[in-house]
Amino acid sequence: MITLTINGTVHQLDIPGDTPLLWALRDTLGLTGTKFGCGMALCGACTVHIDGEAVRSCAAPVAGLIGKKITTIEGLAALAKRDLHPVQQAWIEEDVVQCGYCHSGQLMSASALLAKVPQPTDADIDNAMSGNICRCGTYQRIRAGIHRAAELASK
Repeated sequence: MITLTINGTVHQLDIPGDTPLLWALRDTLGLTGTKFGCGMALCGACTVHIDGEAVRSCAAPVAGLIGKKITTIEGLAALAKRDLHPVQQAWIEEDVVQCGYCHSGQLMSASALLAKVPQPTDADIDNAMSGNICRCGTYQRIRAGIHRAAELASK
């Protein structure tokens, strides 16, 4: 039995310890907001927070996550104690999303960046987001969304 704390709730999971967190979230817990992309931690679609750090859940075995605080896209707004996290609000205001598939991971990486760097430069954003691939090429809108989220978070 594996015990994980996800979005503030403790879960007892009867799964092997080498199960990637992504599959525990999606298949065992039904938290399907975290997306499967490449399965090799290269595209960022499966990004979640583990103790506040952006981590690719497809390459994180659950046995290594016991005692850690896991946040998924479903729990992101609760981090900001708002209906929407500032990055979610900014994504809506800036019309960032095109197809939307990668944006769960984009939002998780962006929110982890803003937690560490509240007013990021373009270089900070490019560096933090470089591992998140958007097949639609919305990178300029993602950057604008992160700047807007920084403004919203400062209010």
